[in-house]
Amino acid sequence: MNKFLALAIIFLLFSCKSKAVLAEGSANGLLTSEKIISNHYNNKVTFSTVYIKANAKYKDEKNSQSVTAEIRILKDEKILVSVRFLGFTVAKALITPTTVQYYDKIGNSYFDGDYAGLTAFLGTDLDFIKVQNMFLAKPLDDLNKGKYKVSILDKLYKLENNDDTTFKSFYFESDNFLVKKQQINQPSQERALQILYSDFKKYDEIILPLNLAIEANQKKGKTTIDIEFKSAAFNEELSFPYSVPEGYERIYIKN
Repeated sequence: MNKFLALAIIFLLFSCKSKAVLAEGSANGLLTSEKIISNHYNNKVTFSTVYIKANAKYKDEKNSQSVTAEIRILKDEKILVSVRFLGFTVAKALITPTTVQYYDKIGNSYFDGDYAGLTAFLGTDLDFIKVQNMFLAKPLDDLNKGKYKVSILDKLYKLENNDDTTFKSFYFESDNFLVKKQQINQPSQERALQILYSDFKKYDEIILPLNLAIEANQKKGKTTIDIEFKSAAFNEELSFPYSVPEGYERIYIKN
């Protein structure tokens, strides 16, 4: 298994395939950035654990693969992903606020490190909360800590925050102010990240996306991860078993 495919399993997260799709509104009339941000963060996030089943497709310049995944999440603390191909477990990944670990049964290899590898993989600075937010359809950044320009584009509210090297954009629908798209562009480093969310379902604990598409563009080429969500269960007692089999070779990912 390609080492970047193994990293990609970390992102096979969250939500449920369902016909009960939440209605979304079209932006009509400008609001202040403060109002948009406040409305977004008013959405509940009350779960302690979530157990997910998902289908996903991964593609880069050299590889293409379809897999299934079981994901166990202890909110703000750990995420365990078990990836299966043709019914067999082929890889596991465990991430915490300080570590990123995975092992690959096909390549008999494992990785044990920090977020530098994920940052290099997706082309933007990452930490545990940002990864968790990515799949909860929450902004990667804490929007309460920045200043944003507001506009309407494609019937969505768009918030922009640009500095000399990084351009960030967040797009919201107008009924529940859910994130429909996130973009981070760093032209000087020739890299860009885009995350798209299509369809949402409202649970008692949280509103979750039903479909998720990640696109990372860098000098080495483009990587896409398209996820179709199947089921989600909340607040169950979960275990997080992870142990690298004996004899596996440790690999290192260049930043």
